[in-house]
Amino acid sequence: MILRLLLLGKLLIFSYICRMERHIDINDFNYNLPDERIAKFPLAERTSSKLLIYDNGNISESHFRNVAEYLPEGAMLVFNNTRVVRARIVMHKASGARIEVFCLEPHNPADYERAFAIKGESEWSCIVGNLKKWKEGEIGIDFEHNGEQHTLRAEIVERGTREHIIRFHWSADCSFGQLLETLGRIPIPPYLNRESEDIDNTRYQTVYARFEGSVAAPTAGLHFTPELIASMRDNGFSFEEVTLHVGAGTFLPVKDEDAAQHNMHTEHFVITRPTLENILKNAGRIVAVGTTSVRTMESLAALAWRIKTSGNPDIERVVGQWELYDIPAEFGCVEIAETLLDYMRSNNLEQLKAATQIMITPLGYRFRIVNYIITNFHQPKSTLLLLVSAYVGDNWKRIYDYALSHDFRFLSYGDSSLLKVY
Repeated sequence: MILRLLLLGKLLIFSYICRMERHIDINDFNYNLPDERIAKFPLAERTSSKLLIYDNGNISESHFRNVAEYLPEGAMLVFNNTRVVRARIVMHKASGARIEVFCLEPHNPADYERAFAIKGESEWSCIVGNLKKWKEGEIGIDFEHNGEQHTLRAEIVERGTREHIIRFHWSADCSFGQLLETLGRIPIPPYLNRESEDIDNTRYQTVYARFEGSVAAPTAGLHFTPELIASMRDNGFSFEEVTLHVGAGTFLPVKDEDAAQHNMHTEHFVITRPTLENILKNAGRIVAVGTTSVRTMESLAALAWRIKTSGNPDIERVVGQWELYDIPAEFGCVEIAETLLDYMRSNNLEQLKAATQIMITPLGYRFRIVNYIITNFHQPKSTLLLLVSAYVGDNWKRIYDYALSHDFRFLSYGDSSLLKVY
């Protein structure tokens, strides 16, 4: 116990010193992105998107259908199986004023599964468009269920700076998830500068999406088709899934000149015991499909280190923005997976549910689980671009210069890249 306390004391001192020294000039992560380079719609075929390959300093290009040719033999790809919900609801006041309610995450009940299954009443943390027209009272939208007319009503129960707690209630015998499927709209990214269309209902969704909860798609996975996945399985590749529900915070720009002062958003994730077992078996050849898969797997180091130092992962506590920087460099993939698996077996757990605010930056971040990254091209001055830089260093500039000069399409519906650093 004394040794454990001494270790924790040293870590707190080290963490404080690191925080004092952290500084990232966000202007170093800016580049000119012309509006015409932002893909406003998906290509007709998912796998026909272009693929940039960054291989330890060398840059080349192909098409996504050929991605397997550039991956190590027998690699394990990790998908984020979250499903985008139709989280935008357009409602009206009795006066006719149009109010848009954007559901971000469940508040009561706070569990995603229960929040989508509940009937009658539910509370969500929301962003409200045209809030100035909604001072008080209820707003609503009519809908039909089982041949009868009903109304979904909403009221503000708690006002915040950016997000507000909205209580929804309805009399129809249907779940809140069913209501969103009926009344909601797919929340496509704001930088597309258009309303969602029918094509977004299917194409702003991965083919392996299963668990509802995201308000933005894990876009690196949009390039995969069932046929491509089956072909890769036949050729010795394996696939695992994690769940991280992508929040609207993924679109928040870094407004601070010093990016280290940016407050990272919270996202909830789930990982199962079989997935951890396969991470252990495939250590050294793990391909993260998308930055959300990266964030999920890398956050596991914090939970494992908590077990190592205090005997418990303390999953009720969000993985801190800088928490992983304070963990010893030698605490790697194998030890992380073994620590978590031992804990789960001892406590008869099949999965771990937690939340993360992890911010991966080039300030000395060490990737512990992820070996290769498949990702789209990200916005200037974004936390996702910082993550890419943490992996490839200043070479991100060469990668993006190449993409811009070779007709690659950018952002959510754009082309993809495979990043390989040995």
